[in-house]
Amino acid sequence: MGNYKMAHTMIRVLDLERSLVFYKEALGFEEVKRRDEPTYEFTLVFLGDGNPNGHQLELTYNYGQEVPYDLGTAYGHLAVLVDDLEASWADHEAKGYQPTQPKGLSGDGKPRYYFITDPDGYKIEIIRN
Repeated sequence: MGNYKMAHTMIRVLDLERSLVFYKEALGFEEVKRRDEPTYEFTLVFLGDGNPNGHQLELTYNYGQEVPYDLGTAYGHLAVLVDDLEASWADHEAKGYQPTQPKGLSGDGKPRYYFITDPDGYKIEIIRN
């Protein structure tokens, strides 16, 4: 059996530039590589969190898509870790991303996570590292 590692997760986006702005401003992700395929009418943009060997988020933009994608009932959310949950929440609140109230799953009552939503409706869980 091979030594498997996560490579990327792909999501389809309606407006590539709007999504790039969101992921850069909200999460600090940076473009790692881009692949334009005009013959097949799509552009792929891979975003990373600064770890050159880490998991990436692939944004797929299909030319001519005019209506938002149906996210379906099987999709759950993306999850990212942050060192300072409270500062992250305050930043997302100030930028108008409408974060949910932080919640915790453990019995100590300490908030552990909250959610924001990207421009296409994908939920993103922000988790205390």
